[in-house]
Amino acid sequence: MSFRHLFVALGLIGSTLAASAAETKKFGLVIHGGAGVIKRDTMTPELEAQYRAKLNDALNAGYAVLEHGGAALDAVTAAVNILEDSPLFNAGKGAVLTADGICELDAAIMNGQTLAAGSIAGIRHIKNPINLARDVMEKSPHVMLIGEGAEKFALTLGYELVPNEYFRTEMRIKQLERAKQLEKAPKASALLQEIFRAQLDDEAHFVREQKYGTVGCVALDQRGNLAAGTSTGGMTNKKFGRVGDVPIIGAGTYANNATCAVSATGWGEFFIRATVAHDISAQMEYQQKSVREAAAATIAKVGKLGGDGGVIVLDAQGNLSMEFNSEGMYRGHRLSGAQAVVAIYGDETKR
Repeated sequence: MSFRHLFVALGLIGSTLAASAAETKKFGLVIHGGAGVIKRDTMTPELEAQYRAKLNDALNAGYAVLEHGGAALDAVTAAVNILEDSPLFNAGKGAVLTADGICELDAAIMNGQTLAAGSIAGIRHIKNPINLARDVMEKSPHVMLIGEGAEKFALTLGYELVPNEYFRTEMRIKQLERAKQLEKAPKASALLQEIFRAQLDDEAHFVREQKYGTVGCVALDQRGNLAAGTSTGGMTNKKFGRVGDVPIIGAGTYANNATCAVSATGWGEFFIRATVAHDISAQMEYQQKSVREAAAATIAKVGKLGGDGGVIVLDAQGNLSMEFNSEGMYRGHRLSGAQAVVAIYGDETKR
């Protein structure tokens, strides 16, 4: 064989190996539907089946995007839209009510490749808040828009505003009524702590969900890019324009190709104070911790402060963690070459 033919053959082998490596590069996504007091004895088989089915729907929607070569950002949006449209979760339709009986929605999204980010807070008439957060990132010079201003921006892009009643459900109305009853009761301060900790007696399963049900997704595409997105209705009976961690980049949402993508759910005030999402990334960057080590360490910090909740984390190699310190977290993942996994309770997988 001549040198020329040898070089050609080696080139073909190299190209084949490179193509094979590209074909086997891991991609996938992780989702959550909120963390909190989620117990088997307060969940009917029918309701549990509904949750698992909807989580699977979200996984399948996001995975289909990735499987066909789509971007991580598109997968995140697709998965979160499914959860926002379901009244089972505290995001979009089915969001909790403020003290004034209004649904106020927050959302954020971040591009791990460029560190571009967009978020919105306190909006009342956008059907899928994650979509507007993405448009803030991609179609404005800003990172965060709030309230009426965010909705004015949406109108310039051709969004159709929906009535606030679209988001409300009978279950959430009952939650608010129960929270107000407890607020007026004797020893209100102690009872409010119970509300915030979601440790209420279950009258219809959902009464305990005072702040949980936030939805989120982290995704890794075939080009090795990460993205994260989170959407929420906040906390039942919230007052004074309260905003939690979700729309705060680095608290409830963060993505960086060099480290990981993170979406959080839980008691937002503590997640803000601990800058949870960025803290996980920073531990990976500066201490070379794994996804699992960093997530566990950060959630432990939240616990020491007195907060509870959880995170989903995914790195560019497809390593993941679904860490939480509450009794359960609606969660799931689907990675290339593996079956989809959906879990709810604390004794199920966190990996």
